[in-house]
Amino acid sequence: MWTLLLLIPVIWLLLAQFVLKFRTADLEAQKSFSRLGVSLLTHTYQVEGYTIHYAQTGNDTLPTLLFVHGSPGSWNAFTRYMQDKDLLKKFRMISIDRPGFGFSNFGKARNLTEQSRLLAPLLQQIKNGRPIFAVGHSMGGPLVVRLDIDYPGVFSGLVLLAASVSPYLENPEKWRPVLFTTPLNYWVPGAMRTANRELWYLKSDLKKLEPELVKVTTPVWIVHGDKDPLVPVANVDFMKNKFIHAQKITVTIIPGANHFIPWEHFAEIKSVLMSLPETGK
Repeated sequence: MWTLLLLIPVIWLLLAQFVLKFRTADLEAQKSFSRLGVSLLTHTYQVEGYTIHYAQTGNDTLPTLLFVHGSPGSWNAFTRYMQDKDLLKKFRMISIDRPGFGFSNFGKARNLTEQSRLLAPLLQQIKNGRPIFAVGHSMGGPLVVRLDIDYPGVFSGLVLLAASVSPYLENPEKWRPVLFTTPLNYWVPGAMRTANRELWYLKSDLKKLEPELVKVTTPVWIVHGDKDPLVPVANVDFMKNKFIHAQKITVTIIPGANHFIPWEHFAEIKSVLMSLPETGK
């Protein structure tokens, strides 16, 4: 009995190095898409010693949806959207592995400003003379806002899904540094390590971002659940008050919805995406 109890933490320590990576190998993903008659392309590029990995479906001549996942996660958080036949008729869809996740230097967390800089080459690569809409879920929300501020004129609009933008609604979570600054970090599984570190960075990132929110001039679509326990719905009013120069702000509050709206409320979010203007205006 005692031997078993001693083995459990050892086994967990070993498993923690390999589980919960939230990623799918390119070949496996391509086969999965192919079975549905959808061609999936995957790409990488190098920047500042980082490898940035992303996936793409749809025609290069169409307007673009650029999906940015939360924490933890990877590009495949938006698989269902990238396979949807209606969306494919209207958009080229690109979904990234944010720095530190998926196959973008897994495990190496970076703050919002650094992530924005590492994604800058991608924004140049995907330009095709058509509108580009950035779609960010959870922590992907403040990142697409950061990108829009850092590289004005690239996006024709922002779609913010359960986005964490207010610095005043974040829980202090002072326990997080204890995990990534001590050997306890080895007990945290997979992508949760990267998430733990970047969510700590987010505390100060959002404070730095707040005074710059007035620089957002693109149209903004906000979708949030009114029962979100992780990112309070009060973020919606905060964004409405701060995006004072946005061309327009369209808000969809989903009654009874929690934080996981990209998966649990696909139809509502698809409807918002399908309503995006093909001219970018």
